[in-house]
Amino acid sequence: MLEGVIEQTNPAKTMPSPAATSPSFDELFLAVYPKLVAILRRMLGDSGRAEEFASEAFLRLHRTTLPPSAKANVPGWLYRTAIHMGIDELRARSRRYQLDEKLAISENDHSRDDNALQQLLRTERQQRVRAVLANLKPQQASILLLRAEGYSYKELAHHLEVAPASVGTMLLRAEAAFEKAYLDLFGSKE
Repeated sequence: MLEGVIEQTNPAKTMPSPAATSPSFDELFLAVYPKLVAILRRMLGDSGRAEEFASEAFLRLHRTTLPPSAKANVPGWLYRTAIHMGIDELRARSRRYQLDEKLAISENDHSRDDNALQQLLRTERQQRVRAVLANLKPQQASILLLRAEGYSYKELAHHLEVAPASVGTMLLRAEAAFEKAYLDLFGSKE
């Protein structure tokens, strides 16, 4: 698909010239970048970081010589790379802020109105989901995130490079692992 488009970068040449990008790379970028940003935004809760990681995934693609097996599914490689970066970010964020988040939640003022309370509960739920995703295996987190974005089983199989018949089982296992990790971390389903 992108034969000759992705090449190893020359150490003396850090950024490609606009003429160096081919139409197929541009088309790939236009087709995949918005979807990557949407997934990462949902995963991280931060639009700026989502755009950063999506751009970094494309930069890695440009700088890397892909093995023949990955060349057949470049969008899948991009999804996996971006999601793995997002998971790494969640893990780092979880370690840095775990104590601060617990303190902030426990010191919350109970006199807020319902809208503020609902916002707080939604934020807490999102933080919990992100913490659980950070504890899952990357493939499990990937399949859950892609399915939450509305991808079909066929699309999941294509992007994760697995047999379409195994997607249902993988989803069930990922959901079970998510539930177990959630219960281990937070003790109840809410």
